Amino acid sequence: MQQSKLITMDEFTIMETRKFPQATGELSSLLRDIGLAGKLVNKQVRKAGLVDIIGEYGATNIQGETQQKLDVFANETLIGILKYSTDCAGIASEENDDHLAFEDSFSANSKYVVLFDPLDGSSNIDVNAPIGTIFSIYRRVSELGKPCTIDDFIQPGNRQMAAGYIIYGSSTMIVYATRLGVNGFTLEPSIGEFCLSHPNIKCPENGKIYSINQGNTSKCSEGMVSYLNYCMEPNKEEGRPFSHRYIGSMVADMHRTLLKGGIFIYPADKSSPKGKLRLQYECNPMAFIIEAAGGKATWGGGNIMDIQPTELHQRTPVFIGSKNMVNKVLEYVGA
Repeated sequence: MQQSKLITMDEFTIMETRKFPQATGELSSLLRDIGLAGKLVNKQVRKAGLVDIIGEYGATNIQGETQQKLDVFANETLIGILKYSTDCAGIASEENDDHLAFEDSFSANSKYVVLFDPLDGSSNIDVNAPIGTIFSIYRRVSELGKPCTIDDFIQPGNRQMAAGYIIYGSSTMIVYATRLGVNGFTLEPSIGEFCLSHPNIKCPENGKIYSINQGNTSKCSEGMVSYLNYCMEPNKEEGRPFSHRYIGSMVADMHRTLLKGGIFIYPADKSSPKGKLRLQYECNPMAFIIEAAGGKATWGGGNIMDIQPTELHQRTPVFIGSKNMVNKVLEYVGA
């Protein structure tokens, strides 16, 4: 039987670029650079437990969270690769206090900036649970030829040019979205390349899985508690009770939600009245991906990607996943 030809991510991005005669190839190049960083992080993840790469680093990040050694490695790897790319004007990372402008002449003339959470779910590292990298790419609004500014990094999510994540699990995958759609690529270890494995991903309109830290129920609003009761209430016609799945890594929970359908919820509560997840590093990129796949993302009173950020590390509630499930939760908690 003839084996079908593998399409690498590099080949795929080139083919996509050819659909736009005016394209310069910078966006495709950035995606390849991020893929390279993912390979380097994956190499260290696969050695976790064998070398001194797991455990706490001994410092806290801007969020006040204890940094893991792999957090620091992933952050430094992404910054290092993007800094020496000729297609990135600067970066903003969940691990850093402020944005970082690359001030060499090539970078100053680059059209794009990149925001990322270098290692989402890093508290799962020591127990060998899935973790990931989340990224988004924006076209800068500051003047070309000069260093990028904070305004380039606090644009609303609806201005994203591309967004994606890398999941380090039973296999390593990069899933990214552009306005053309969502595609997934699995790392083929024997050749060291991400190869197209999940073309044209569509999020099912319905699902039977809800994902939330249910231990925080006592802190939730009455509407949120009512929705959770709805999820657990038996109803054969609607396929309830739904199954509860929560890994504690947004990448892992969202990867399942994207492929199988369902809803991921991190609401505002008494201890986090503005929500807990970061708008620019987690919620906007995931919203861009899920909506490009036909799903829906909201903060409870409107579209996540319509929020105008006022700061780099802004937080927001999030309800994201299968369109019909998100619409249902809004009946209970919508503002």
